[in-house]
This record gives sequence, C-alpha cells and structure tokens, in this order.
Amino acid sequence: MLKNIQEWVLLFVIIGLMVVIGNWIGYDVMPLASLPGVIVLIMISLAGVMIHHMIPYKKIPSIAYIGILAFILTIPGVPGSEQIVAWTSEVNLLAITTPILAYAGISIGRSWTDFVKLGWRTIIVGIFVLTGTYLGSALVAEIALRIQGVI
Repeated sequence: MLKNIQEWVLLFVIIGLMVVIGNWIGYDVMPLASLPGVIVLIMISLAGVMIHHMIPYKKIPSIAYIGILAFILTIPGVPGSEQIVAWTSEVNLLAITTPILAYAGISIGRSWTDFVKLGWRTIIVGIFVLTGTYLGSALVAEIALRIQGVI
C-alpha cells in the first residue's frame, strides 16, 4: 500500500505541476496564485483514492469518493470551505483536463493491442459519439445565442 501511495503522490505532483504551468501559460494565472488550489485538489484526489483502496467494496470508483469529498469540503458552513473555494477558483478547468487527457492518450498508446482487439465497430461508435456531441453542443449554443439576441 505504501508503494501505491508513493506512486500516486508522484503522479499527482507531476500532473499538478503541469496544471500550474498550463494555468500560467494559457490563462495568465501566476503560479503562486494557483499553487494553493492545485495542492488542495491534489490532497482531495489523493484522499479519495486512498479511501477507495481502504474500503473493501470496490464497485464504487475512486472518482465518486473524490467528488463526494470535494462536495463535503466546499459546503457553505464547513470550516475552511470559503478558503478552499477561493484557492481552487484560481485553477482553470481546461488547465486540469489537458494533462489528464495527455496521460489518457499515453495510456491508450501503450496498449494499442488492446485497442485493436475492440475492433472496427468501436471506432465507428467513437466517431458517432464525437460527431453527436459536437453537433449537440453546436445546437445548444445556437439556441442559447439566438435567445440572447447575440446572433
């Protein structure tokens, strides 16, 4: 378990540094301003992963524990919630998703044989999902902008 915790901490620190750099370059948020928020996000994520591995019932994914923990810590009235919200508001969401998607891409790239086993149908389904998501987003944006009178 200790080895897993060390690996998680290292992974979270590397991703946290990437988030700080991405937040700085992409969104002009100075590293010292976003660092407390990134540290809080790392600590919440690490705690959620540890809770997942300590509880014997493994059908609930660790992201659920992370989300519940973050929700509880940011409820108004919980001691320190205002500070956590203030710190994490300095971290842009897209600065977080970029390193995570890069990590996912590397993981998929390392297991091309598993990806190939899924077959050509998976690629077609993926294309339809991405196309549907794009068209659905465009439709919602079109309707919202027309209602607001922007277009």
